[in-house]
Amino acid sequence: MLTRRELLIGAIAAGATMHIRTGFAKASQPATPVNFDVPAGACDCHTHIHGDPEKFPYFGGRVYTPETALPEEMGALHRLLRVQRVVIVTPSVYGTDNSATLFGMRARGADARGVAVIDDKTQESELDAMGRAGVVGIRLNLSTGGTNDPAAGRQRLQRAIERVKGRNWHVQMNTNLAMVTATRDLVAASSVPVVFDHFANAREELGVQQPGFADLVELVRSGKAYVKISVTAGPRADYAPFLPLARALIAANPERILWGTNWPHPNSSSGRKPSELTPLFQVDDGYVLNLLPVWAPDAALRKKILVDNPAKLYGF
Repeated sequence: MLTRRELLIGAIAAGATMHIRTGFAKASQPATPVNFDVPAGACDCHTHIHGDPEKFPYFGGRVYTPETALPEEMGALHRLLRVQRVVIVTPSVYGTDNSATLFGMRARGADARGVAVIDDKTQESELDAMGRAGVVGIRLNLSTGGTNDPAAGRQRLQRAIERVKGRNWHVQMNTNLAMVTATRDLVAASSVPVVFDHFANAREELGVQQPGFADLVELVRSGKAYVKISVTAGPRADYAPFLPLARALIAANPERILWGTNWPHPNSSSGRKPSELTPLFQVDDGYVLNLLPVWAPDAALRKKILVDNPAKLYGF
């Protein structure tokens, strides 16, 4: 098992590699080789595609403008990570236009599934078409959209559950721990699976005792929610604070844990103008994937997280 010092040294080394790539670089590629046996059928459960803006224009109400991140770049990433399957999630910059996600899914074929963003104007016929293309869920971008009001969050979750309950889809929430607490009764009673992105945006430096984390753990323990143990921010000097969060969630219920890269690592809070091009974070996803054996030392457990759980939820 890697010590905290080894994790820190590895992350600093990875950071040194990444800092060579300056300016408006292409989407990141792994700098560190994977150091464990990735099981066949492994799935990256959280990626995005940013297409050519001339073909896939961004939403006028977006809060940032990312660099492009194309299907061939994502394919290169996954070949290096030895990951076969992928879930492509529509990012907030497209609003409810899921064209870029569907483009990425077509490029990947049967090994891809999608999570769309919709609103009340989205027709059932559109959902039907997306379902045929491999979309299996809808995402609520509460955090990126600035929705922190519990009443608004509850209303959007209830509406989302109603929209997908007859489709064998799930609802994915990009939100924070306060909203987890505010919606825990709805999640517990939901007729469809609910998935929380990125540790539910828990602040790793605050540890397992931070407000709301116990509610997340309990929802996972009860089987009422999935959680993606994916890291949201850019290059870090120390990933070690994620260890207790990841282990607490895995110990609660390993059958409700999903893993993802969050590639291509968009920077949604750079402080730039929404229309100003913002460089993608350059993250060493090889190094990040190598954290999984630290978080889940047992190979059978990793297979559950990387293969079995995504196969069940996403219908591979």
